[in-house]
Amino acid sequence: MALDPVSALLDIGGKVLDRVFPDPAQQAAARLELLKLQQSGELTQIAGQMDINKAEAASSSVFVSGWRPAIGWICGAGFAVQFVIGPLAEWGSALANHPVKFPQMDTGTMMPLLLGMLGLGGLRTAEKLADKAAK
Repeated sequence: MALDPVSALLDIGGKVLDRVFPDPAQQAAARLELLKLQQSGELTQIAGQMDINKAEAASSSVFVSGWRPAIGWICGAGFAVQFVIGPLAEWGSALANHPVKFPQMDTGTMMPLLLGMLGLGGLRTAEKLADKAAK
């Protein structure tokens, strides 16, 4: 395996392409796209971002390593307020003869982020259950 991150990504990308695209024509097209990414410098940028992510995750400061969990908690709280707490509060206030309309949140911006994070969390759990997770 190559020592620099860009070559390593190309090697890994090539192996993934071999498994994803069994058709040689599709493999060639995907490899061409991967080489275009390398030439445009995007592959170097991706590798650099991966290094930054590793450094952030290893940080002992909660302000550096804790931003991803914070976003998860904020999205989870927003989801709970919108779909659990709000409807229950409206129902309870109606039962008490003081109907209050709970404000509606813009879930169109929150849901893609929340569902994406849940998907990645689910993937990580599946890796751990299959004993494929990095130690």
